[in-house]
Amino acid sequence: MLDVAVPPDCQADVIRRALRGPHKLRGILAQKPLGINCREAVELVQLCEQQGVALAVNQNMRYDQSVRACHALLSQQALGTPVLATIEMRAIPHWMPWQERQGWVTLRIMSIHHLDTLRYWLGDPVRVYASVRPDPRTARRFPHTDGIALCILEFPGSVQASIWDDVWTGPAREGSAGDIGIRWRVEGTEGLALGTIGWPDYPARTPSTLRYSTISDNGAWHAPQWDSVWFPDAFIGPMAELLCAIEQQREPEISGRRNLLTMALVDACYRSTESHRAESPQAILDECLLSR
Repeated sequence: MLDVAVPPDCQADVIRRALRGPHKLRGILAQKPLGINCREAVELVQLCEQQGVALAVNQNMRYDQSVRACHALLSQQALGTPVLATIEMRAIPHWMPWQERQGWVTLRIMSIHHLDTLRYWLGDPVRVYASVRPDPRTARRFPHTDGIALCILEFPGSVQASIWDDVWTGPAREGSAGDIGIRWRVEGTEGLALGTIGWPDYPARTPSTLRYSTISDNGAWHAPQWDSVWFPDAFIGPMAELLCAIEQQREPEISGRRNLLTMALVDACYRSTESHRAESPQAILDECLLSR
C-alpha cells in the first residue's frame, strides 16, 4: 500500500514512479486534488487501472460524522426528495507555502471538499456557475484569483445547491471581532437537516453537529451527538475504505475513477469564472477522456 501526501504538482510524478518501481502495489491512497487538473487525474486513473492497482482519493470530508449522517438520511429518504442544499464557510484555512507556485488557492484546495460533499449527497451536477475574487489577506502574501469563491450548482430533478467559501470572513485576524464557522443545510420535501463542521476550531477538538426534523416529528428535532471530529478521526475512513475494497475485491467508494467528476467539477468552476456562464462538468470530463 502506498499513501501519498505531497503537494498537488508533485503527486503525479510520485505515482508514476511508484507504478514503475520494483514492488507490486495493491493500492494507492492519493491526496486531493488527484492532479493539477482533470486531464492529469484521468492519466493517473488510467495508469493505475492498466496495472491493476486500486486507486483511492483522500476526500476525507465524506467521512466527517455530520456529513456521513446526512448522507444516511438522504439514502433512507428520511427528508423526502431533496430540494436545496447549501454549505456556507466563513473560516480562515491554513494555506500552505507551496500554494504560491500553484497559482490557485480556494477552489482546488478547499472548495473541492464541499463540491465533493454535494456530489456525495445529491449525485452529479448538470452545471455549475462560479464567481471568485482575491482574498485580501492572502493577497498580501502572493497574487491569486480564487480567494473567496461562490458556486451555484444545478442537479437533475431541479435540485439546487450553493457553496459560499469565504476565506476572508472580515478582518478577524486584523483586529475585529470574528464570526468563524461552517454551516450546512439540506432541505427536502419531507424534512430538513442542518449542521456545522468543527474543523475551524482545530486544534481544539470540536465535533461537527447535525440536527434534523421531518413532517412526522410534530415539530421535534433529532440531534445525535458524537465525540469524534473531522481532524483527525475522519482520516481513518479513506484508508479503511481502500483496504476494505481490496479485501472485498470491489471498487472503492472514493476511487480515482469516481473522483474524476469531482475533478471535472472543479475545472468547470475555474472555466465558469473565465466565461462568466454556467459550465458542464461532464463536458469537461468527456474532453479529458477523448484527449487520452
